[in-house]
Amino acid sequence: MTDRLEAQFAFLNEADRLKSVLRATTLCDGSRPENSGEHSWHLALYALVLADQAGPGVDINRVIRMLLIHDLVEIDVGDVPIHSANGQAHGSADTQASEARAADRIFGLLPGDLAAELRALWDEFEGAQTPDAIFAKSLDRVQPVMANLQSGGGTWITYKVTAEQLEARVGTRIARGAPALWDWVRAKTAAFFH
Repeated sequence: MTDRLEAQFAFLNEADRLKSVLRATTLCDGSRPENSGEHSWHLALYALVLADQAGPGVDINRVIRMLLIHDLVEIDVGDVPIHSANGQAHGSADTQASEARAADRIFGLLPGDLAAELRALWDEFEGAQTPDAIFAKSLDRVQPVMANLQSGGGTWITYKVTAEQLEARVGTRIARGAPALWDWVRAKTAAFFH
């Protein structure tokens, strides 16, 4: 029991470091960058509130669990903004390899059964092939869009994002898991891309 608790709290204490990882996206009020811990919490809330946008067979409880752990690897790797000058690194083989090593280390802090369960959930999110992971990825893409809308353009201005880039990098992923949501969000973004 003691060893199990030691491992569980080692993981939880390490996860606290996610609060120190700053993202390119700001808070909705534009006052400061959000941290990855805030992002993960906000996405879990997105899943809870936008569950009616999920396709058939999506288990919102599993989606929430995915979203709570999906960015833990940023403790080691940091945030790789999708629209930055280094945006090509987002999803690159090098970034994926670094994230996999981080997942090995971070989930490896847990007792074996929990490590395997959470690592499998993280792998599922990364693979984006199941209904749960596809919907979770859609929410992961839509939340920064909403923050940019609320903050007057946010990183779209900073990184000189075009409508075509937004569609290719973000819209296709949102539409894959929540098509009606992307239709609604795309209409909101039009004012920023004329």
